[in-house]
Parts: sequence; C-alpha cells; structure tokens
Amino acid sequence: MLTDHQVSALRSRFPILGEKTYLYNCSQGALSDAVECGMREYAASWRSSSAPWDEWVGAYEALRSEFATFINAEPDEVAIVTSASAGINPIASALSFDKRSRVVMSEYEFPTMGHIWLAQRPRGAEVQFLQGVDNRVPTESYRLAIDERTCIVPLTHVSFLNGFRSDVSAISRIAHDNGALVFLDGYQDCGTRPLDVKALDVDFFVTGTLKYLLGPPGLGFLYVRRELVERLTPTVTSWMSQRDVFAFQTQRLDLAHAARRFEGGTPPIPNIYQARPALHLLVSAGMQNVADRIERLSRVFLQGARDLEIESKTSPDTVGPLVVLRANDATALTGKLTERGIVASSRHDGVRFAFHVYNTMDDVHTALGALEDNLDLLVRG
Repeated sequence: MLTDHQVSALRSRFPILGEKTYLYNCSQGALSDAVECGMREYAASWRSSSAPWDEWVGAYEALRSEFATFINAEPDEVAIVTSASAGINPIASALSFDKRSRVVMSEYEFPTMGHIWLAQRPRGAEVQFLQGVDNRVPTESYRLAIDERTCIVPLTHVSFLNGFRSDVSAISRIAHDNGALVFLDGYQDCGTRPLDVKALDVDFFVTGTLKYLLGPPGLGFLYVRRELVERLTPTVTSWMSQRDVFAFQTQRLDLAHAARRFEGGTPPIPNIYQARPALHLLVSAGMQNVADRIERLSRVFLQGARDLEIESKTSPDTVGPLVVLRANDATALTGKLTERGIVASSRHDGVRFAFHVYNTMDDVHTALGALEDNLDLLVRG
C-alpha cells in the first residue's frame, strides 16, 4: 500500500488537485508536471535537433516497447494509433463475414465499438446486441448467443455507462470454444490495475492514453495476438504500415510483419512525448498499489451513496474505478458539483465519479457531502 507521504508526493505532481476535487478520470486524467515536461521536451527536440525524425522515431519505438511490457505483450504485437477508432477499424476491415457473419456484443459497449461493427453490415456482418439486466450482462447471455456462426465478440472491460465489469476470461473461453475472436476495449480500465492480455486470452485489445493512463488525447494502442497479425490484411492502411517505411514504393503494398501493419499515417509525435512520462509516472506508483487504492476509495464512496439511499448503476461489489449514480437531472447535478469545485461527468441519467491513485478519502467525503446537499436531484430508493 502507498503511504500517506507517497500519495501526497504523487498529488503534488498534478496541479489541479490543489484546486479541485478531481473525479473526472473516466473522461480525462489530470495533467501532471511530467506530461508538461514531455511537452517541453518535444518542443526542444523540434527546435534544436538537426534530424528530429531520427529522434522522434526512437521515442515512437520506445513507447511501443514500454506499453507492450505494461500489458505483458511483445512489441511486435502492439500498434500505436491515434484513437480507439483507429485501432478497431483496420481489424474490422481485415475480417471476412462470409462464413462467420455474426458480431455479438453487449448494449453497454462504447458507441465507437457499436458504430464500427454496424458499419460492416454492407460487408455481411450481422450485429447482435445483448441486453443488460440490472446494469449487468450475465456471462450466460454470451454463452447462449455465441455459436459457430460468430466471427467476433467485442467486449468492454469496464462499461462507460455504469462501471459494469465483464468477466473477460470466461467470455474469451466461450468465444474461443466456438472458434470466435475476442476484441477487448480496455479504455475505461487500462491504467487502474495490473493488466495481462495473455492471461485474459484476448485476440485484440484497444485503449488510449487520455483517461487512466494520464496522457493526452489523440494517442492509443492496439494489441493483436501474434498468431493473428499476418493472417489479417487490412484495407485501411498507410505508408507507416509497410514493412520498410522508408522504401517509398508507391506501386507496391508490402505490409509489415508486425502489428504496425494496422497503423495509420504519421505517428502523433507530440502526444508520444507526453504519453511516455505519464506512463512512467503511473508505473512508478506500482500497479497493484494503484488497484488497491482505487478499490478502497470506490467501495467507501459507494457505501456512502447507499447510506444516503441513492440508487447506483454500479454493482455493490465493484472494485472501481467508475461509480455511476442515478440522477433525475444529471446535467443539473453535474453543474452543482462544478460549483463546489468537484469535477465529474454525466452520461444519460447517470453521474459518473471516477477514482484514481491520486484521489483521497477527503475527495470521497467532499463528493458525498455535495450529494447529500443535492438529494433532490438524485434517484433514491
């Protein structure tokens, strides 16, 4: 466990924490001095280097290796992309829906995931959305829906709507037993606990840096299981996807033999310079320490909400990081929180409170105090 001194030292790296109660991590992580330093380092490299691209490509490949280590993958299984969409689209474009046409996913997926697979319908995809029950999608629903006609199962690790956690390992087993692939969306989880894509046994994994990885928008990662890399030929491609990027062979398509074949155009170099120190800062806290702290804060907050008889969309056995409470006017409640210096977010009828390693019990009690003063805007039961 992190000591109070260690947490205080970590908090001092994030200027906004001295001014606000920051529970907005599900939308954007707080800005650290490490990331600001990365911005300056990029500017300096551009200003002073005689060959900046040599330096920038080095940073680009270093980030690939660092993130691969972070998720227990190999560097050639990781593509650096600009968003989750930019990671999902080339995979969708590479799949055939002739023999296996079905795409099975829950109604709690992020819209990006739904939209991209729905866009494959003209190519033969048949998309089935599994309905939730009490803000959960039972694993049994996947067991009943997945069969030999299923091509792929897009799966959220933590739902942005309600904080629901999927049983990834169990669903992966069901999918693989039926010959289907699994595409895990870890955007609302990655950076909150230790992560091992091999242990989860997923085929694809996508995430981005702007939330719990404490980095900028405009940068993401795609993991592709090594055995699948060269079996898939995307129709969404670019010069950076080629085996020899600097061959400049306009009339030849020669895709890389690594996950880089799924990348888009020019790498987002400024974002890479910001994301690397953010990842280093996060890892320095110890990912199990991060997970333990988030779980403790989330559980205390959810218990406090239950004591106030506020209805929660998030399961009482949650380990965080996202707790979503039901409101009869989520926009108005978010405004009330803002007035008190509490940064949170809303989706539909839910107000979202997202905890990270730098949050404290004082943050929990401040948020609960604000909720108690605005019970008229919350759904109680």
